[in-house]
Amino acid sequence: MADETIGVVGAGIVGLATAREIALSRPGTRVVVLEKEREVALHQTGHNSGVVHAGIYYTPGSLKADLTVRGVSLLREYCQDRELPYRELGKLVVAVREDELGRMNDLYDRARNNHVPDLRRISREEIREIEPNAGGVAALHSPRTAITDYPAVARAFAEDVVDSGGEVKLGFPVTGVTEVPGGIEVASGQERVRVDRLVLCAGLHSDAVARLAQDRPEPRIVPFRGEYMLLKRERTDLVRGLIYPVPDPRYPFLGVHFTPRVDGSVEVGPNAVLALAREGYTRTRISPKDLLGLAAYPGAWRMAAQHWRTGFREYRGSFSAAAFMKDAGLYVPGIGVQDVVRGGAGVRAQALDRDGTLLDDFRIHRLGRVTAVRNAPSPAATASMAIAEHIAAAVFATGSTTGRP
Repeated sequence: MADETIGVVGAGIVGLATAREIALSRPGTRVVVLEKEREVALHQTGHNSGVVHAGIYYTPGSLKADLTVRGVSLLREYCQDRELPYRELGKLVVAVREDELGRMNDLYDRARNNHVPDLRRISREEIREIEPNAGGVAALHSPRTAITDYPAVARAFAEDVVDSGGEVKLGFPVTGVTEVPGGIEVASGQERVRVDRLVLCAGLHSDAVARLAQDRPEPRIVPFRGEYMLLKRERTDLVRGLIYPVPDPRYPFLGVHFTPRVDGSVEVGPNAVLALAREGYTRTRISPKDLLGLAAYPGAWRMAAQHWRTGFREYRGSFSAAAFMKDAGLYVPGIGVQDVVRGGAGVRAQALDRDGTLLDDFRIHRLGRVTAVRNAPSPAATASMAIAEHIAAAVFATGSTTGRP
């Protein structure tokens, strides 16, 4: 008999990493993962660009910064042990205008505070040595930034859970969470699973599932679709590693960038447009229920008032390949609309507070027997194993715990 049974809702990479961490670190504990889909890693994990972030962007001392830096080392070691792809291609964060140099230098200071390894500022000439076809007046070079295959990592985590005596229960959409004497009962229609404690890692549906567990209504999830172009196969040799813009600190997205994938393809993107459904991977996927919920939320209107200009620009790129590639061409001037085809898309679960603030940091808290992940955007895949450690500590801590806001 297991000493205790821990339920985890969600078989994305964070949920599976958490289940694995609990199973391996708490001998005698049984773990059951509850997932609505018929396979693991189908949504955010399955549409991830595969970047292993080094920790450049995140506020020093934030949960994101601390867990990303630790998560990189854990993930690298895991991929090596399991013979999963892990390639340190390096990344350039490129300033294409002189007025971006101040922000680039601020980013350098932030990254140094986060102990990003081997990071250095480089000149225009040094950019060309690393990326002969890149533009820019200066850049940050992060040689340890890597790429991997996150769906493969998630599947390996699921195997570890099962090998440790746990279960990954697929086709189990959670419709109810009820506290019962000594535990929690999780329902999917008429089916019931009883657990002693419950962890919610529901991604795009994290706010809805949290409400089932009587958690606070906010933050709410707003789905943003990120669309990609793909370089034509004969043009992929124009890009050696990752090429990113200097991000706008007012916006939680990194801008259109060039990302080689482990299969040899090169993505350009993503943009960030409001999706019309939580799983709105195409423009034609519309959920009236999701739209009505968004329209009724005051934070959505406040967000729109703050960011409508950026939103308009992003939508232009969604409908026009020429507009999409306009900014991308600043970073690799030899690449234009004639060199790309439409690629895939992912949907980011972006948490939004009532005042219209797009949350940047991870948000994780515990309420009694339930621990809820309420915001885990990029780089959650990079940090997944460190997030799992953090969640496991929260699950078994005495009293209620709250992640740093």
